[in-house]
Amino acid sequence: MRKLVARRAAVRAAGIAAATTVILAPLLCSGAATAAPDQLAADALPAELVQAIARDLQLTPTEYLDRAARAQELRTYASDFRAERPGDFAGAWIGQDGNPVVAVTSPEAARIATADGYQTRLTPVNADGLEGSLQQFGQWVNTLPREVSQAIQSVAIDFLNSQLVVSIANTPTGHMLNVPTLIANVKVILTPGGGGPVERRPMAGDTYITSNLSLQDSNLQGVDVCSFGFNSVDAAGRALNISAGHCDPKLDQGDQRATVYQPNVRDIPNSPALGSFAQANLGGASGLDFSLIELNEHAVGLGMDQPSVRGSNGTTLHITGVGDPITGAPICKSGQSSTFTCGYVVADRVETQLYTAEGESRTIRGFASSACTLGGDSGGAIVSGTLALGITSGSNAADAPSCNEANVALAQYGGTATLGIPIRPILAEIDAASGGGTGSGITVRTKPVTS
Repeated sequence: MRKLVARRAAVRAAGIAAATTVILAPLLCSGAATAAPDQLAADALPAELVQAIARDLQLTPTEYLDRAARAQELRTYASDFRAERPGDFAGAWIGQDGNPVVAVTSPEAARIATADGYQTRLTPVNADGLEGSLQQFGQWVNTLPREVSQAIQSVAIDFLNSQLVVSIANTPTGHMLNVPTLIANVKVILTPGGGGPVERRPMAGDTYITSNLSLQDSNLQGVDVCSFGFNSVDAAGRALNISAGHCDPKLDQGDQRATVYQPNVRDIPNSPALGSFAQANLGGASGLDFSLIELNEHAVGLGMDQPSVRGSNGTTLHITGVGDPITGAPICKSGQSSTFTCGYVVADRVETQLYTAEGESRTIRGFASSACTLGGDSGGAIVSGTLALGITSGSNAADAPSCNEANVALAQYGGTATLGIPIRPILAEIDAASGGGTGSGITVRTKPVTS
């Protein structure tokens, strides 16, 4: 049996690895607002997910679903509020007590949001101003040599205090950095560099393996390990799955259709094929990290045309709709390595400067959460309630043997963090790049909620 090597198991997110820079922002509400779809009842959640919600969020299933629903409602309200009063809007989030908060810059705007049933916070700088400072800082970072910019671990907008928080490695290079004085209010932090029965079949959330060579090729040195994301379908009825773009070993090659296999751990060369990559993207104009896997008849026959995900061969969760990330929303992710783990959205806009093995710089855009993600979880599904929210791109715990060890090791540095790619932009990008072929009119498979 050849050695199983997870070369592309996870991409590290910034604020996590010193080689990247993350820009975090509060809810900025770009794009059309949509109403929150219905979700499953609390007693319909898988037992393993219920355990993860209690362990990681200290919430009951009902509290988790209610908070997820409030987050989607807040997303819609904040988008409309900013469109009507752009000078007054300064962000929105779900507070630690589960209540939605709208930040504003004037007493009049606070009265309006309060009358609409929201808690408010007065801040001196609106979202446009914070965004402008963020952009200035990002432009400055891009002018630095790579060996210098690596010392900047993360840049976040602290919208509670109307300031940028810059995390810089406590190294000689970090000490030499002169943070631009043209950006006001900069704070610098120094840091070290219901379930049901278990179904015995491949499913979204499970591991797949892939390689740029045949598994039978004698030159094969190892294979890449990732997780299936959301099962999907296009207008022509093709069975598809959405995963991470960096998982495609033929990314940027003329033929991207690397084969995807269900791993046979006892005999890797004879692992059965489940499909192949039809699209893959990492950075570029969209800044997204995603791949589209076209599933074959064998995968469909095994049931990979169902609207469900699970964690590490456990019980399943049915997906009932699609949602958007918002700061403070509770989320849970599936993945083969770490099973179901949960956390909160800590920033709904993240920009990560990623360097490829060839030294090429790429910007990845997504959202950040506090959920633990391990190597091999890349591409796995992220949900809020029972809504599809995004797929896993990277983590600061990729090399940890378990989430327990990651939580202990990273606690003094702010805990675990995961970079997710929002599902709606992925769907739009797949459709736009399809040319009317595979992926055209793609939608995530969902299960209707019945009363």
